[in-house]
Amino acid sequence: MSITVAMYSHDSVGLGHARRNRALAYALAADLPRVTGQRVRGLLIAGHPDATQDALPEGWDWLVLPGFTSGDGGYVSRSLDISSARLTNLRSATAAAALKAMDPDLFIVDRHPFGVNGELTAALDMLRQREATTILGLREVLDSPEVAQREWASIGGADAVADRYDGIWVYGDRGIYNPLDTGEIPAALASRTRFTGYLAHGRPEDPVHPSSVRAPAPYVLTMVGGGSDGGAIGLAAARAQLPQGHSHIILTGPQMPAADHDAILDAARETGAAPGAVRVTRYAQHVPKLVRHAAAVVSMCGYNSMAEVMATTTPALVIPRNSRRAEQPRRAAALAAAGAVETLSQERLSPQELTRWFARAVTSRTLRDGIDLDGLTRIGDIAAAALPERTAAQKTTPLPTTVERPSYAYSR
Repeated sequence: MSITVAMYSHDSVGLGHARRNRALAYALAADLPRVTGQRVRGLLIAGHPDATQDALPEGWDWLVLPGFTSGDGGYVSRSLDISSARLTNLRSATAAAALKAMDPDLFIVDRHPFGVNGELTAALDMLRQREATTILGLREVLDSPEVAQREWASIGGADAVADRYDGIWVYGDRGIYNPLDTGEIPAALASRTRFTGYLAHGRPEDPVHPSSVRAPAPYVLTMVGGGSDGGAIGLAAARAQLPQGHSHIILTGPQMPAADHDAILDAARETGAAPGAVRVTRYAQHVPKLVRHAAAVVSMCGYNSMAEVMATTTPALVIPRNSRRAEQPRRAAALAAAGAVETLSQERLSPQELTRWFARAVTSRTLRDGIDLDGLTRIGDIAAAALPERTAAQKTTPLPTTVERPSYAYSR
């Protein structure tokens, strides 16, 4: 017998939701066989084709839905020339058909309980009838309390979520930031909520190939997540002066507009740095390793970027996004208060500020031992405890203790 896991992420902006689910997939593929004695297979439902650039564990695969993106009046079709209503119907039917065919024991939804425009409602109702365990996975910071409360109200409030979800996993350390205390998660859902710890130690790390992004050590690293709004950070970093003897890798992200990416390339060529000292590229599969070996990192303050940073001792300067949501500034403030990062506002961003910070940071390291970063290393036990009774009843002879685990690094 085997355990089937399905996950969903809407992915309208950036790839953070899909990559968070991917990290969970690797952890579950490694640990659920050890805990339950059963093999594990899975399906990740995502909303952006770039998600599939990231490999999955053996026995897992991607299902990419036609994409939504954020428009002036809400969600609009990313590529198809159809209305939002028709795209919602298409995505809803596709997701429901896939979940019916997979018949998962465990279904994990990232951030949006009912998907875009309620597209998951039918699938969730079907899974409840089949006695699957349904979990809502939330990053530790949602938004300002006022915005979060409006969003809960718009989907029917805590009761609507409680009707369709068995539990809520918050991927954070409640001692650093507690969305129950701030009101970002309704108090009525507190009994269903479990804090896992940050998904930091044990994130999947793809192997390094001869063609992989690299730079001569020592190097500094700048990364801006998906890149859709990271142009100003990348440009300031490209114009910054490097510490003596250091090279620079700038990851602009697969979703950065071509004009912004090209401007960063031009700026890197004009700095007067030695040939090859500044490497500008959209994408690298082995970001955790790049962060770990960097002398210093400049980054936006998305959840996954911070998880990759906090798994290391690399000094980090975070420049939180100040548009769309209050998520990143609130996370940056909480992590800075814990001594995990330094922060710089978008208003103060300049090549000169980054030059000064790089010069100071490359001579130090940052300890983050006081933060719970072990969510991935315990998620197998958490998931096993949440599995439905029908799965427990199907258990066969436990697998050998030498079950092969997917290879990914544990950085301390």
